[in-house]
Amino acid sequence: MQKKRWQRVDGVLLLDKPQGLSSNTALQQARRLVSAAKAGHTGTLDPMATGLLPLCFGEATKFSADLLDADKTYEAEVCFGATTDTGDAEGEVREQRPVTVGEADLVALLPRFTGSITQVPPMYSALKRDGKPLYELARQGVEVERQPRAVTIHALELLGVDVDSRGMLTRARLAVTCSKGTYIRVLAEDIGAALGCGAHLTALRRTRVGSLSLADALTLSELESVVETERVGRLAPVDALLSTLPRIDLTAEQQGPISHGNPVRRAAIGDIGKVRIYADNVLLGVGEQGADGWLRPKRLVQAQECGGTS
Repeated sequence: MQKKRWQRVDGVLLLDKPQGLSSNTALQQARRLVSAAKAGHTGTLDPMATGLLPLCFGEATKFSADLLDADKTYEAEVCFGATTDTGDAEGEVREQRPVTVGEADLVALLPRFTGSITQVPPMYSALKRDGKPLYELARQGVEVERQPRAVTIHALELLGVDVDSRGMLTRARLAVTCSKGTYIRVLAEDIGAALGCGAHLTALRRTRVGSLSLADALTLSELESVVETERVGRLAPVDALLSTLPRIDLTAEQQGPISHGNPVRRAAIGDIGKVRIYADNVLLGVGEQGADGWLRPKRLVQAQECGGTS
């Protein structure tokens, strides 16, 4: 068999991840499709979840951490009347309770879960205790105390419900926009607990990460159907990860020092903070613009056209 030839590829694949595939497996499959020598992701989706998974190649991997802090939007399906050990449909049923609440009760409850709230991270998570992931302890039947964490639910919208013949809730579909570190499984469990019937997550689809949208995403099969030599052209440019940052365009005189990692003095325009830096409409990297007028580079793109391949 012919050995795979890897190439430098710089860009971002907005992937619509299928259910049942781990984020890392999805990354490796996409990496092979574009023959990228270097790849990374911007935070994982559980195998059960589908939807937007931004994958970074080449120079884009330098900025993948920026999306970890970005707000996320999900569409979630919640089943009422049962809790599971994992908080989702992949776990074992832990308890079943009768459901005696309807749509109006859920609508009245949702404002309590909007804004700044606290969550106790689930045992089935990648958080670590003494160097061990919590999910490993959970699989051994060990449960340890977890400290509540503050998260923000920016928006929580009821998209629809299913009810039984009595008008009691069976399922609900929610749209959730939240801060980093939010567990939608825990949100489903907490809503179920507040309603007194218990609940767990049965489906999760991510529709937005920061300014990136699922509407612009490709599936793996769609990418594979593209002629191999044209696949890289379906990637978003590196700066797609940075679109929320203020933009600074440098003069030719300023470009040289910045490209070599040195600060340059600009007109004092206030303390802007983190910015994306361009020269001749090409991304140079990110930096910090201070109130003293000095622009200090932090992470620079290695010279090559943004969003392409050699």
